[in-house]
Amino acid sequence: MPFTPQPNDPIYDAIILGAGAAGLMCALQAGRRGHRILLLDHADRPGKKILISGGGRCNFTNLHTRPENFLSQNPHFAKSALSSYAPADFLDLVDQHQIPWHEKTLGQLFCDRTSHDIVNLLTHECAQAGVTLQLGTRILSVTHDGTQFKVETSNATLHTPSVVVATGGLSIPKMGATGLGYEIAQHFNLEIVPCRPALVPFVFNPEDTRDWADLSGLSAEVIATNPAASPVNAPVAKKQRTLPPAFREKLLITHRGLSGPAILQASSYWQPGQPISLDLAPGQNIAALLLTPHARRDPTAVYNELRNILPARMAERWLTLNLPPQATQALRNSPANDALPNATLITLEQRLHDWRITPAGTEGYVKAEVTAGGVSTDELDAKTMQSKKRPNLYFIGEVVDVTGWLGGYNFQWAWASAHAAAQAL
Repeated sequence: MPFTPQPNDPIYDAIILGAGAAGLMCALQAGRRGHRILLLDHADRPGKKILISGGGRCNFTNLHTRPENFLSQNPHFAKSALSSYAPADFLDLVDQHQIPWHEKTLGQLFCDRTSHDIVNLLTHECAQAGVTLQLGTRILSVTHDGTQFKVETSNATLHTPSVVVATGGLSIPKMGATGLGYEIAQHFNLEIVPCRPALVPFVFNPEDTRDWADLSGLSAEVIATNPAASPVNAPVAKKQRTLPPAFREKLLITHRGLSGPAILQASSYWQPGQPISLDLAPGQNIAALLLTPHARRDPTAVYNELRNILPARMAERWLTLNLPPQATQALRNSPANDALPNATLITLEQRLHDWRITPAGTEGYVKAEVTAGGVSTDELDAKTMQSKKRPNLYFIGEVVDVTGWLGGYNFQWAWASAHAAAQAL
């Protein structure tokens, strides 16, 4: 049976910092193994980011999770943890609690009811495992005296042989996000890969704001790529480098810039000053249709074909910005014999599949779903998530330089990295 600490018992086998997805999972797994666990968080309730995830229904995993779905300076680091705790393992836990769920596109699993179901699952399992959950507690510092860790909090000074840092990243500061995990890592001389917002909307530059912002709310299926991006995992050997992936999903025009799943995915690989490329007609060839015998080739014919793919206002705007000036003037009332040159149609087709937008920036951590970068994987043991420099110090979840794609992958990393650390405690 798990050990249940008494209220005045100051001795814990491990203290876990952060009661988010990774911290809760690590606590319940370690508690099940008979460890005396104290789980601390400065918030007034556990799992606050879980509650707002997936539109309030928590996209809790993805059936197609593979190491290739994660961005890290070491593309191999996540393999061990992900193989030890798979999506099916968390799904078993969901089914044990009789939580109804459904699969959306691309293997994404959501709660049928509400994300509260996942938080209730985790907190119930923690209680069953004898975990002590202490909320409203700020972590002031974590040090080591050569024998054990000393955790200074706003309520007390605690001592423990092991500390697990599950404090998350910098995204969504209104939910209480801080840089505490990085500060702890730096105190113990661990390298930090520079952090940046990821899975975040882009902001238009002034010219694109003028051209597109009034079409806020329009969406279309596109393929988003990062043509100027460095190869993924650039610090590793050249033979391991791959080009950033292409994402075929929805784009959404906002009053400030671009959003939607395709854009959020591409943002994780974007660097300031780089363009992104958008294929506005995946798998389509409008020019081929217009160049067939007896086909009309005037601007209106182009528009009629394009609005079969894009929203009508978006199609008209795109053509207005990409047709030659004389053709743009004729767009709304072009006579049938006012044919566009073949070269113009071919150029339009090329631009349609490679619309280049150079964002002014992103909407930052306020709107970012996750933080890219973090504690370098070079500093951690991939099987246990333990620091190589300071034994019994672990880093799990978003605070580590492992960033998943949109669609449940970051939750799966939280579950898997937490499980790996819990087995090593």
